[in-house]
Amino acid sequence: MNSIDTASLPEGHDELISTPPIPPIGREAECQLINREISWLAFNERVLAEAENSRHPLLERLRFVAISANNLDEFMMVRVAGVKHQVARGLHDSEASPAHPADVLNSINNRVAALMARQQTVLPKLLDALSGAGVSLVGQDDLNAEETAFVEEYFEREILPVIAPMTIDPAHPFPFIANRGFGVYLVLKNPKGSESNAVILLSSNMKRFINLPGEGNRVIPLEDCVILNMNSIFPDHELVEHFAFRVLRDSELEVDEEAEDLVATFETALKARRRGNVIALQISSSRSDKAIRGLCEAMDVEEEGVALIGGMIGLSDLSQLCSLGDESLRFPSYKARFPERIRDFGGDCFAAISSKDILVHHPYESFDVVLQFLRQAAEDPKVVSIRQTLYRTMPDSPIVRALISAAESGKSVTAMVEIKARFDEELNIRLARDLERAGVQVVYGFVDLKTHAKLSLVVRQEETELKSYAHCGTGNYHPITAKIYTDLSFFTSDQDICSDIVRIFNYMTSYVEPKNLNKVGYAPVTARSILTDGIDHEISAARAGKPCGIWIKLNSLVDQPIIEKLYEASQAGVPIHIVVRGVCCLRPGVEGLSENIRVTSLIGRFLEHARIYIFANGKTLPSANARVYISSADLMPRNLNRRVEIMLPIENPTVHRQIIDQVMMANIDDIANSWQLQPDGSYVRLARADDEDAFSAHHFFMTNPSLSGRGSALTKDVKPGRKA
Repeated sequence: MNSIDTASLPEGHDELISTPPIPPIGREAECQLINREISWLAFNERVLAEAENSRHPLLERLRFVAISANNLDEFMMVRVAGVKHQVARGLHDSEASPAHPADVLNSINNRVAALMARQQTVLPKLLDALSGAGVSLVGQDDLNAEETAFVEEYFEREILPVIAPMTIDPAHPFPFIANRGFGVYLVLKNPKGSESNAVILLSSNMKRFINLPGEGNRVIPLEDCVILNMNSIFPDHELVEHFAFRVLRDSELEVDEEAEDLVATFETALKARRRGNVIALQISSSRSDKAIRGLCEAMDVEEEGVALIGGMIGLSDLSQLCSLGDESLRFPSYKARFPERIRDFGGDCFAAISSKDILVHHPYESFDVVLQFLRQAAEDPKVVSIRQTLYRTMPDSPIVRALISAAESGKSVTAMVEIKARFDEELNIRLARDLERAGVQVVYGFVDLKTHAKLSLVVRQEETELKSYAHCGTGNYHPITAKIYTDLSFFTSDQDICSDIVRIFNYMTSYVEPKNLNKVGYAPVTARSILTDGIDHEISAARAGKPCGIWIKLNSLVDQPIIEKLYEASQAGVPIHIVVRGVCCLRPGVEGLSENIRVTSLIGRFLEHARIYIFANGKTLPSANARVYISSADLMPRNLNRRVEIMLPIENPTVHRQIIDQVMMANIDDIANSWQLQPDGSYVRLARADDEDAFSAHHFFMTNPSLSGRGSALTKDVKPGRKA
């Protein structure tokens, strides 16, 4: 049993300026690697640190608490579940990870406990500050008479009809609790003085926080509302003890790679996932071990799987409060720019793209341009075919609607729908069936590979020949996440690139590997060699005394062969700067190993998501001579070995300059939102809390136009810099 102890945190430590070190686990010291799981937890510590960042508005700080909690849920359901499987089965793939799973699990448990303790330390301070700003989260003891009457009426109207209180006895076995299930456990005493246990499950469809009447923004948690009305549920019973609890289950899917019907197999696996083993049982508070043991026995949970939390549980629900209160409590609203160059062509995407390649930088530039591209393709009588990948999108996806419209108008439409998109499997199966009913040719991807590439291809009849237009992205075709994820959208009519993309789509439908592509690299076949060849070229330049350098921006750096190659480059004297959002298993700054490697992590208003790979190619970076790639792939074994990914070379001079001089330079120069990874695995915040002039990449992109998307009205090049 893990008790989340906030008292062990440093006194007066109001703002996190450094995450704890990450000592090697077992043979990781020999390999000079940072453990993947602990590195991810360090990322989530940096996310939580934004809740302490006084430069952010209060409700945005609360949102970071919610994000850190949701991140941790998924980590427990997937990563921790996987490690527990390895421990239970006595498995250890030393090539995949030098550390023994049992040692990793112990380190995870300690780090998770510290992270959850910090959440419970940060939250009360935030709630107190929010109360002073007019947004109050209150308990049942804080209600006035009017509010109490309202809660009682609300309970009778909105809650009582949909809950099923259950006394636990031989005739009423403990109910099944689904993944992320939330409820209240009760110890009751009847009029005769005997005790019994009961449980009330609270549906995820119910509002976690209830708005109270009157002036201001006062809310009460659902569980407090339930407890306040216990007499309505169990009249004549004394409430001896109660606590809220929450369940996280194993969410890994086990799918037979020999399955004849992939969709049917996934539907079966999804049903099994809902009943996966309990990974964590979170309990808000309890006065007795007896009650906890009773719940553990009822759910068949070992005590080491229990987390006792001295405060609110289910912190991801706090995001529901972020729409309350004054606008000053949130980030100033931001309206993404629509690329001026497309407006110069009267909104005709094909004419604008035919004129010159365009790179759109989301969320600073609107995702509407991607929607307009596909809608125009669906409506244009000259368009003969559309091919599209779909990994993650939204339930009522405008992308899907455009594809359906195109198919219904007689166009040839093919959609590669990846159903192995974790937590979106059910949605993708439903969308695929909607597409099939409209006449779209749907391909469900490979059995043994996940299709992660972000591609659209439109073929149009122009005069006497067919002409192709392509969109290649680093992010998903998801209009909602495109407002908060920083990604790159590249539009081109380069026929060499388009021809390569045709053959990659054919690979997805025929499973026959394309040969002799013109320009585009792809995983799992050529992406790794492109990267290693690029690093080797810089190593050769360094050893010859020539200019060299490597810049990388990505989400995760895990792949051991790539890390070892980067270590080799550092030892040869190649200067390397890596901007990584999340996991980084490489240890920078180690003398004799990686002293030429600098790793920073940018965490702020937007979620960094673009992948960029830059090799100096004979000149000092930044350089017009550099080899530049954008990609859907991180540097992880799964991306390079077990996924279909794209490595797209950027040759257009304007787009090339935009990626190097704007996107990468701003990320490298960022001080306001960045942390630097130290040799011991800790991250140190670069900006002081009082440094209002620290350069922010996010602010730069929000206030300056991009190079390739600007139109005739914008002529001056704008480059980032700390004084910009």
